[in-house]
Amino acid sequence: MEIRQPYLMFLGDAPDQLAAKTAKGVAYWRPDACIGQLRLEGCKADLGLPDMSVEEAAEKGVKTLVIGVANRGGRIAPTWEQTMLKALDLGMDIASGLHKKVADIPSVREKAAKLGRSLFDVRHPTNDFELGTGAPRTGRRVLTVGTDCSVGKMFASLALEDELKKRGANADFRATGQTGIFIAGSGVSVDAVISDFISGAVEAIAPENDPNHWDLIEGQGSLFHASFAGVSMGLIHGAQADYLVMCHEPGRPHMRGLPHYGLPDIAEAIALNERCARLTNPRAKVVGIACNTSAMSESEAESTLAALAKEFGMPAVDPVRTGVASIVDAMLADAGETA
Repeated sequence: MEIRQPYLMFLGDAPDQLAAKTAKGVAYWRPDACIGQLRLEGCKADLGLPDMSVEEAAEKGVKTLVIGVANRGGRIAPTWEQTMLKALDLGMDIASGLHKKVADIPSVREKAAKLGRSLFDVRHPTNDFELGTGAPRTGRRVLTVGTDCSVGKMFASLALEDELKKRGANADFRATGQTGIFIAGSGVSVDAVISDFISGAVEAIAPENDPNHWDLIEGQGSLFHASFAGVSMGLIHGAQADYLVMCHEPGRPHMRGLPHYGLPDIAEAIALNERCARLTNPRAKVVGIACNTSAMSESEAESTLAALAKEFGMPAVDPVRTGVASIVDAMLADAGETA
């Protein structure tokens, strides 16, 4: 799917900032694509973007109304319908990352069809993917993996893309989740792909490319998470990555949503991810550790990262606090490229 930019971020009646996490991620990484925000009465979230109506957004050239709310159950409130219909009337497409489909709302579906507008339910791929083959393909690929889910794999992937581009490299972020798709403008939500076709879907979004082109593929889940390991394995095989970056949150007490499972040892996580990745790329290896240290003080974070770097003999960073330059240095050096 290809979603037209710029965006008007629709926050609806989000009760708090967490409920607008999808919109927040898009606004952080693609501020130039986010013209404004539209909040209904009672909305408690704020992206810091200009508040504007659908009419004002249309005057500023907005192409897509993005439903940036992530609420419990992924529902679409009836009170949002008039806003969506008005956006269609004024020339906009609509994109949503919710489980419930905007295309299942009769009035919205019918008006979009009548006016020739596009409806993007990004959690629900419409492509027919081929089975993955594992056949060697050119180009350089990096996949973020994790000790757990929700440890910053998307953020690390985007930070790596940004750092490579700053150095003049030909690099693209490849989105595999709904927020990432809004940020990139394209991609596939792999957790909604039939399991047999996950690796093929990843091969499709990160295809053969120029030998010096870098794809930064957004990871999902964890091989150690009983709920999501299947998605992670399909991603690993389809990515055929040259380099893996291990993402981790120090101090997390247990696997997210599974209090009866502790987090794996980082050494164990590195070994298993490398072993699985080498099925489709025998040269695959972990070249860095990206940590979310937001719950730590500056000194705690510094000492934790230093200890990890010493223990594993590779860069250990927090993409927010330290940046990812040292990981990019390691990748370029191993690939025989100059910084």
